[in-house]
Amino acid sequence: MTDQKLNKKVATRDDLKRMGIRVSNTTLLRWEYHERFPRRIKMGGTSVAWFMSEIEDWLAERDAERARTHYAEY
Repeated sequence: MTDQKLNKKVATRDDLKRMGIRVSNTTLLRWEYHERFPRRIKMGGTSVAWFMSEIEDWLAERDAERARTHYAEY
């Protein structure tokens, strides 16, 4: 196994909320299905998590989208 695989950090649902991603589980599932959010990983039982690096990349993409999109004109 490579060092990169060993050093992957995961984010729990509570971590997502702390990062400002406060949407329902149903919304997350829908976003994942439509490839609009990173796919979850099963940790065991009903516990799930997401790779932190993928969440950070997703947030960076939202930031870039925000920078190039004007939603309202004043």
